[in-house]
Amino acid sequence: MLYMPPSLEEFSTRRKAFITLMNAAHPDWETALFASSVHQYYFTGTMQDGLVIVQRSDGSLRYAVRRSYERARMESPLAETELMPMPSYRALDALFPAGAGALYVEGDTLPLAALERMKKHLPFSSLGFLDAVIRKQRSLKSAYELEWIRRCGALHRDILENYVPSILREGMSEAELAGSMLAEMYRRGYQGLIRFYTRTEVNVGQLGFGTNSLYPSSFDGPGGAKGHGPAAPFSADGEKRLAKGEIAFVDVPFALNGYHTDKTQIYMLGNKAPPDFTRAHELCLDIEKRVAERLIPGEIPSKIYEDIMNSLSPDDAHSFMGVNQRHQVKFLGHGVGLQIDEFPVIARGFDEPLEENMVFAIEPKKGVAGTGMAGIENTYIVTPEGGVCVSGGASSPSKGGIIHL
Repeated sequence: MLYMPPSLEEFSTRRKAFITLMNAAHPDWETALFASSVHQYYFTGTMQDGLVIVQRSDGSLRYAVRRSYERARMESPLAETELMPMPSYRALDALFPAGAGALYVEGDTLPLAALERMKKHLPFSSLGFLDAVIRKQRSLKSAYELEWIRRCGALHRDILENYVPSILREGMSEAELAGSMLAEMYRRGYQGLIRFYTRTEVNVGQLGFGTNSLYPSSFDGPGGAKGHGPAAPFSADGEKRLAKGEIAFVDVPFALNGYHTDKTQIYMLGNKAPPDFTRAHELCLDIEKRVAERLIPGEIPSKIYEDIMNSLSPDDAHSFMGVNQRHQVKFLGHGVGLQIDEFPVIARGFDEPLEENMVFAIEPKKGVAGTGMAGIENTYIVTPEGGVCVSGGASSPSKGGIIHL
């Protein structure tokens, strides 16, 4: 089954949880407004051009839809009274005859121009941001969400550990690999794009043959990729072809029914990987294992990060989590769900304890000059027994090791 909508009870639980968290974080709030497509989907089960409006006074949630109201009616299980057409922002006048009071919006993603257009029909006494609240709420996954993440992870594992080795060959270009992978991903139910909280959307991910995997990138991740070129840096290089003795770095998320898993696999064509590359990869496998063991309720993400980083020798730390010493990121893993870069993050500053049913992608990686990007990435669920991998990991035939072709 490629799609199974959440129940009405699921949406009710999400709305009530959000109100509870807002009451604790922002006792003055009166109205919350969501304009991003992902949050519309999270609260309503559909993704239109509209606004989700939550009001504290009566605990209500209304979905005002500009286009397409008809499709929203078809897809959302919300009651008809909770869905309303919004031909223009004038329709908000009826909802807020006395104004919205203390209004909270998505400060990270709501365009200022859109807020300015709303003001005439959505007057407010004060403006605040709800981003931290909703990101905290979404970090805890329901049984419904975990089911889809597990399904996604199983398909993801099979594609990277079985399908890619069956097609990867000498002379294949990065673009050919990306195209073949995408075709197979679609056959498995892939939704067609990967969503980021930063409003980035990609269709395949990040891959590179040989030293192309060390090509600097503006993407906030440890790996590199040359892509098609300056105009499309997050695609695949159509000219670079895999040669014997080269590694292939494939960091390709998978998404199903809105939910993501994240996974990276390294392949080696022909010769064995050079000793320095093998050592770097084994270091990353060990770090993945150590982090996964600590994905238990009560652990502090920033403490995990500090302990791992402080354990590294100068040689290990060189180019760790980056393509080189000048191009590194300062995290070991990130939350995953409806978007690929959710909270919490295994990094400094994330000091709240982990909770059961959070989901993380753990991705220790290390650039090796002259060869390429070593490392691993898998998706884990936080449990009292430690992280449970849904995308392969130590339980897979490769156990995260380099797949030699």
